[in-house]
Amino acid sequence: MSPRLYEEIRRKNTLQRLTDLTIFFLLLSLLVYRLRFLDNHGLPWFLAFLCESWFTFLWVIIMNTKWSPVVHKTYPQHLQNRMDELPPMDMFVTTADPVLEPPIITVNTVLSLLAIDYPVNKLACYVSDDGASPITFYSLTEALKFAKIWIPYCKKHNVQVRAPFRYFTSENQPQSNIASSEFLQEWTHMKNEYKLLVQNIEAVERNPSSCKYEFFSKVEKSNHPTIIKVLWENKEGLADGVPHLVYVSREKHPKYPHHFKAGAMNVLIRVSGVMTNAPVMLNVDCDMFVNNPQIALHAMCFLVDSEKERDIAYVQCPQVFYGGLKDDPFGNQMIVLQEVILGKGKRRNSRAFLLRNRVLPSTKSYIRFIAYEMTKAKVFSSSNVKSVEELKNTFGHSTKLVESAVKALSGLNESSSSLSDITSSIEEAIQVAGATYEFNTQWGNKVGYMYGSTTEDTQTGLRIQSKGWRSVYSTPKTPGFLGCAPTSLPVIMVQQARWTTGLLEILFTNNNPILVTIFGNLRFRQFLTYLYLNTWAMRSLPELCYNALSAYCLLSNTSFLPSMTDPTILIPTSLLVIYNTYSLSEFLRAGLSVRAWWNTQRMSRIVTTSAWLFGLANVALKLLGLSETVFHVTPKDRDEHGEGAHGAANASRFTFDESPVFVPGTALVMLHVIGLVVGISRWVRNGDRTVLIGEVVCCVWVVASFMPFVKGLVRKGKYGVPWSVVGKAGVLVGLLVNYSYIR
Repeated sequence: MSPRLYEEIRRKNTLQRLTDLTIFFLLLSLLVYRLRFLDNHGLPWFLAFLCESWFTFLWVIIMNTKWSPVVHKTYPQHLQNRMDELPPMDMFVTTADPVLEPPIITVNTVLSLLAIDYPVNKLACYVSDDGASPITFYSLTEALKFAKIWIPYCKKHNVQVRAPFRYFTSENQPQSNIASSEFLQEWTHMKNEYKLLVQNIEAVERNPSSCKYEFFSKVEKSNHPTIIKVLWENKEGLADGVPHLVYVSREKHPKYPHHFKAGAMNVLIRVSGVMTNAPVMLNVDCDMFVNNPQIALHAMCFLVDSEKERDIAYVQCPQVFYGGLKDDPFGNQMIVLQEVILGKGKRRNSRAFLLRNRVLPSTKSYIRFIAYEMTKAKVFSSSNVKSVEELKNTFGHSTKLVESAVKALSGLNESSSSLSDITSSIEEAIQVAGATYEFNTQWGNKVGYMYGSTTEDTQTGLRIQSKGWRSVYSTPKTPGFLGCAPTSLPVIMVQQARWTTGLLEILFTNNNPILVTIFGNLRFRQFLTYLYLNTWAMRSLPELCYNALSAYCLLSNTSFLPSMTDPTILIPTSLLVIYNTYSLSEFLRAGLSVRAWWNTQRMSRIVTTSAWLFGLANVALKLLGLSETVFHVTPKDRDEHGEGAHGAANASRFTFDESPVFVPGTALVMLHVIGLVVGISRWVRNGDRTVLIGEVVCCVWVVASFMPFVKGLVRKGKYGVPWSVVGKAGVLVGLLVNYSYIR
């Protein structure tokens, strides 16, 4: 019997279940208590009841997510005993703006992919440049020169981190008393060559006019013809050679929709389909480099070993970051989220996966099998072939793409190599990358990445699983991919607003989790998880309302909590203590500090009441026909030396700009400061220290959570809240204070 390629390990979580159930019982008790005395209290009590009902609903979903912790252990060393050869793999890298996404970042990601542990004659790398930038093109040509010496070096010395900017950091510098003189000489040579690569790219960025190509002469970012260039064609298939490298910039025209990243991914699927048509696709964002060179082999273990491997659509890998700031001041490293929820539970929203060749992928991904059709039941074979006309109505009018689709769907491309003559397919590739190619086809609807949301990853993944396909979560000891998380508050707000906008958009499509659960094959717990993700933006309203209640009560001399003399005060008190104690223990078990826990808690509150609120507003305006969704590219931090944000002075300090996204947080701080002043003065006058003490404690808690905004109100420059934001927040606070006193 052949050795297994992976095993599923279930972890005991009795204490976690008991804690979750205890919190759930306390939440229900609080709701029952509020319902019983609803008529005896005013507006704050009713608003608190509504907010706590929403929080209870969310807790039910979170309990389900963490209820059955499972981890998978893979054995890629056993692959050779289960299959004669690995399937070909097309690797995709997407970038959209050379300013927001510096080319050196894309170059490092491409180099890490080209050097992955996989047969070179099975690999092809396609780089999508949605910015149509000659600087990006030039950077790739320079990267190709470096790759010709970098790949043999990595294979010879079994380099583990194959992104040069990380490999040549001070922490990876070889020790002269241990390493051989030959290795030190090679290492120094490679480092000097990489420095030269960086210098050449930076020189072109400083002087773009020096980077001239005829095919870029009349190109505008949003209006240009298709540009496809084969930078390197691997005809020999040498073991330490360079895989195919293809530059793709799809056609764009102001009159035709391009569907943001989902559209770019569908173009890559079609272009690779007419060139190499590999059954496996590895898709990465431009800033997510390969950290584990064997990650593709780990993913293959799931697809080869399972008796029901034909049911597996993709293998997901967690989103992990390098170079994070100490104690995670911006709360976006997601370490506990990955280990406690994603690493153990059944959630489907992650950054990397491997898809089979009969389903469609979701994009926040790094490894996936190609898919041309979402329906498992329909497979093309000699006895079940659709008419050519019907195929063209599905995949478009390219005969070669239709032929490639038939091969992929029938499995005829699973054992071929990638050593086809791809240069001869350029004309066909240009055709399928045209701005009008998708008209009257099923691309974006039933084929490829789904359109209609800025989070095309979640939408496409939802459709895949609604057809009954399975996914697997892979967490090898060495993370498969590493990226750099945003390190400034304005960038984090932009990213979070885009995520919540896209997730909520899905809820108003025909592909929402409610409909695909009723009419599709989505499992109930999957439905709950998707519903949790899709309602992130909706959570902003109860969070904002609940955060404002304590200050409102102090201003209006009302209450939303039981008095200190009422025994039922133990219910919310127990909730506060148990929830925070257990969440703190999760951070401590993950090796993180108390400060990291607090930073994550406060950032969760800040983001939810600001960026998520604007995500909700974006969707509301879209549904009313007053605005269209805009895809905002998240700026990537330039880091040629791979040190992350540690080396940046004042990197952990919060910065602000004039964006209205900072108005809610500023208003909350101003409101609570006024509320505390009024509440304390009332204490002094009345002398009763037991009245509204719960509201005062909550008020202090909110101010502590929004302390970056408190500091921003007294600081200047980019570290201070702009006067325009303060003015808008002041108007809102003035209206609420006036309403409080009127009541």
